[in-house]
Amino acid sequence: PLLGTREAAELLRVSEATVRRWSDQGLLPVQRTGRRRERRFKAGDVRAFLASAGHAGQAPRTSPSDAVTVGGISIRGKGHYAVFYSTDEGRVRLAPPFLDEGLKAGQLCFLIGESPYVDAHRTALADAGLLDPALASGQLATARAPGSTVAEALAFWETGLWQAVGRGGGPIRIVAEMNSVRQAFSSEAEMLRFEAQLDVLLRRFPVVALCQYDVRELSGEAMLMALKAHPDLFSQPLGNFLL
Repeated sequence: PLLGTREAAELLRVSEATVRRWSDQGLLPVQRTGRRRERRFKAGDVRAFLASAGHAGQAPRTSPSDAVTVGGISIRGKGHYAVFYSTDEGRVRLAPPFLDEGLKAGQLCFLIGESPYVDAHRTALADAGLLDPALASGQLATARAPGSTVAEALAFWETGLWQAVGRGGGPIRIVAEMNSVRQAFSSEAEMLRFEAQLDVLLRRFPVVALCQYDVRELSGEAMLMALKAHPDLFSQPLGNFLL
């Protein structure tokens, strides 16, 4: 039987907008019917997509052996962490080794932010001979910001992470320089609202994310909101993420 967009969304437990986006990107097979060219999905195709993606709109889990090292801490599975630094040296203490380890392991990595925030990260990867090959192969994806609104940014990550899951290769690693990302949003509060919603989205994927904050450019209220948006942080030694 053929399913409409709403029925497919209910089966996959995602929004209708997500189903439309996946079909437009060719991730989910679709047929167009009638004068209005409405989307119709084969039930078998939807079930196959659901099976390949895990269940209930979630990506496959990482195996217990897929450990990720962050500042000497071994993290298994997934996590969404805030890193707070107050010096240029602190900015590069965790992120470059974290990306270096992932690229050498063949894992997909994202580096989000623009100059000057990400320059030192790129330089460290270039010095290790990793930057150009990873960019050329698509193993390292970069972007100035995921979007300028909460909806745009969440759509960026949902699409990008499903594509990364399709490539396989273990946990996905993200480093985002949030003071740089902030410049794309209309306000600091809007960016932090995105962070809170991103925390929910990331739990569906095998991701370890480091959202880095330069406290020299943050208000006290923003730091508190950032902490609340990263509850995984409190399961680790907090001092390792205060640089």
